[in-house]
Amino acid sequence: MCYIYKGMDNNESREAITDKDSRTRLLIGEAGLQRLRGAHILLLGLGGVGSYVCEALARAGIGRLSLVDSDKVEVTNLNRQLYALESTLGMYKTDAAKARCLDIDHHIEIRTLRDFIRAEDMDSLFSWATEAGPIDHVVDAIDTVSAKIALAVYCSGHDIPLVSCCGTGNKLHPELLRMADIYDTSVCPLCRVMRKELKARGIKGLRVCYSTEEPKKTGTRAPASISFVPSAAGLLIASDVINSLINKA
Repeated sequence: MCYIYKGMDNNESREAITDKDSRTRLLIGEAGLQRLRGAHILLLGLGGVGSYVCEALARAGIGRLSLVDSDKVEVTNLNRQLYALESTLGMYKTDAAKARCLDIDHHIEIRTLRDFIRAEDMDSLFSWATEAGPIDHVVDAIDTVSAKIALAVYCSGHDIPLVSCCGTGNKLHPELLRMADIYDTSVCPLCRVMRKELKARGIKGLRVCYSTEEPKKTGTRAPASISFVPSAAGLLIASDVINSLINKA
């Protein structure tokens, strides 16, 4: 059992806090907690960003998660991905995510799909995801630009809220991460590409997480990464989704 102390006087009585959601309930109230419990999130990508999105959603009390990723944990993931451990090398990320989430809260309803998401897969992807019920929010933590664009087009056309992560590689400063509409972004090369492509398709807006930091030049095609930027982006995205849900009219 743990306790929370009320007020500044050490002589005041203390209130026992005994269930997983007690501290969350104090912050967002029972109504907010019930909104999270009733929510269904589709999360695409369980890497450096997506794994931390998933962690925060599970700990906050999201009731249903549909998780999509085709990859297994590799040794190069150890520097930044939540599910990457010596003990999980070779394990599918969807399996690692499901096991960890259920270890946090066994009441979460979790469905997983081992698939690499392509632009042409949107209809089948959402057909699978909606088998678990209507989707309240989608999180895009994938790397393929064509799939990110197709996802934005699909969600816009079906009025499904979407947050897309736009590039945390080659960055060292998590304090420069921002949440914004795609058309209000700057600096980020991926945002520049997506702005152009989405404008050409008539998409009027897209909520994104991006960085105002100039990418570090490394001389290699593979993006460089570190432990604290993708994780910070994941937590920032999760906060955006959760606040959107609890403030939904």
